[in-house]
Amino acid sequence: MTERQKDRPWLMRTYAGHSTAEASNELYRRNLAKGQTGLSVAFDLPTQTGYDSDHVLARGEVGRVGVPVAHLGDMRRLFQGIPLEQMNTSMTINATAMWLLALYQVVAEEQGADITELSGTTQNDIVKEYLSRGTHVFPPGPSLRLTTDMIAYTVSHLPKWNPINICSYHLQEAGATPVQEIAYAMSTAIAVLDAVRDSGQVPRERMGDVVGRISFFVNAGVRFVEEMCKMRAFGRIWDRITRERYGIENPKHRRFRYGVQVNSLGLTEAQPENNVQRIVLEMLAVTLSKDARARAVQLPAWNEALGLPRPWDQQWSLRIQQVLAYESDLLEYGDLFEGSKVVEAKVAELVEEAFAEIERIQEMGGAMAAVESGYLKSQLVASHAERRARIESGEEKIIGVNAFEGTEPNPLTADLDTAIQTVDPAVEARVIASLQNWRDTRYQPPFNHPRPCKALEKLKEAAKGTDNLMEATLECARAGVTTGEWAGALREVFGEFRAPTGVSSAPVAVAAEEGSALSEVRRKVDLTAKDLGVGKLRFLVGKPGLDGHSNGAEQIAVRARDAGFEVVYQGIRLTPEQIVDAALAEDVHAVGLSILSGSHTQLVPDVLERLRVAGATDIPVIAGGIIPNGDAEELRAAGVAAVFTPKDFDITGIIGRIVDEIRNANKLDPLEVPA
Repeated sequence: MTERQKDRPWLMRTYAGHSTAEASNELYRRNLAKGQTGLSVAFDLPTQTGYDSDHVLARGEVGRVGVPVAHLGDMRRLFQGIPLEQMNTSMTINATAMWLLALYQVVAEEQGADITELSGTTQNDIVKEYLSRGTHVFPPGPSLRLTTDMIAYTVSHLPKWNPINICSYHLQEAGATPVQEIAYAMSTAIAVLDAVRDSGQVPRERMGDVVGRISFFVNAGVRFVEEMCKMRAFGRIWDRITRERYGIENPKHRRFRYGVQVNSLGLTEAQPENNVQRIVLEMLAVTLSKDARARAVQLPAWNEALGLPRPWDQQWSLRIQQVLAYESDLLEYGDLFEGSKVVEAKVAELVEEAFAEIERIQEMGGAMAAVESGYLKSQLVASHAERRARIESGEEKIIGVNAFEGTEPNPLTADLDTAIQTVDPAVEARVIASLQNWRDTRYQPPFNHPRPCKALEKLKEAAKGTDNLMEATLECARAGVTTGEWAGALREVFGEFRAPTGVSSAPVAVAAEEGSALSEVRRKVDLTAKDLGVGKLRFLVGKPGLDGHSNGAEQIAVRARDAGFEVVYQGIRLTPEQIVDAALAEDVHAVGLSILSGSHTQLVPDVLERLRVAGATDIPVIAGGIIPNGDAEELRAAGVAAVFTPKDFDITGIIGRIVDEIRNANKLDPLEVPA
């Protein structure tokens, strides 16, 4: 028997970063020692949204969902002892991508690296931030310019770097169907490539180099046959677009290059051990097919629906990849699905439907126009609402949630306080003190940075003109400028952007026929409005802090609207003060707060206290998000009327509970439930 040539395994990463640069550096070095072959950096929300750790909006968010990086000193500590010239680093960063790449490059230069050897990826896809993740800062035009400038710079100076990672991952998390995921990602790619081509910064003959460095970051859900077909369809569509629209002849440049984080949306808080097999099936979707295999894979941990995974949980996810790559025979064979009629038919269907949707978006003026009009967002909110309705009706089964709910006691979660990692609340104060010390001493030995004001003025001048912004950004990095200062200077020139919420235009997803659960809740809403002597009950849905994952809040807002509430939803990134001001100005009957980043322990009590000071204690406050049991008890003790977490999937039931809490707060008798 002849020896088969084995394929090289894909890059194996773990998405990691928390607390401080020092703690994250220790975690990275430990993961690399366990056989991880690339780094995937998670930044905290202030870093992602261009705020320093001491900004009012950063309160409760510092070091929670990633590592805070406020300046060059933090970046040095983050990669201490890790030779960047030999590393492949993925950085999940978008609005502030140029700034973080500049810090990374300067640290590499200080290490003595040849920067032309630096390899890795900056996510840098702003469109999906407007649609799903919510870490955008600037309006679409300036955001596209930052991306274009970065691509033009890297093609000339960092030729091995992927300057953008067009990211359909979060579109699926926000409800996208496979067709929408393909079409919206490809429409984003067209917008970016058109902008680079039309900027004049890259000669036409080098467009192949640009296309060859564009990578994608894709989601893989548990419907793994459909997901595998989706990846084959992605490759076909990319090949055709790059050849026909941009005239790229070299097949190497046209290759669809993608990395994957498999789906976190489908991970459940109920029976979380089931998440392990979900993760395995999702990984198979992007590894089984040689012709559509991911270049890099990172897997979530089994307990992500409960909170922050521990190092052991992340190691388990890494070992899942290693068993497939090194113990199985997968990498010894060609493509397993070539010639399959079933697969071929499904791929052809996805290609046809995705091209039709891409064409529809092009007719609207492209991806940026479809963001600004609200079309893309409303489509995603509608798709997500339809999915939630299928789960609630039992049409779509989720094991342990709406099917096979009986379970033995779970030894993995017997002690929930140790089943997840918690971030020490004292970290925030330490990070802020360190930041203030940096600001006070950056001009002095041993740093001796030049005064940052000159670099910031140069950045603003470049932003007002047409110069590539990367050089001015590198100068800011070398001058010890902070993340908040860099983004603040650009905010002055570009302004800020509040993306459409998609809530008002989302169609009704659940029918309210007589006798249905929704019709019963509508009856309760109408009766309670009459009892209070108002035309309609008013409900404010608020997203305090920097957590931009608004999918859950949007679904609550849409269902409350369909149940007869007048809904006040102003989108993401609000201070507790702004939320309370809106609640009082709109004279609402209840406030719902949605937080998934862990900052609920600080921000929810702040809202309660401000309502109390305003004399509005008759407005019940409801909290929702990834909230551990101990925190939920503390919130209820502080005065929160009800706490909902991902295990509470019955949205209509949640709206009913909100009506009950409004009646309770206003000392109205409970409504009789019909027999």
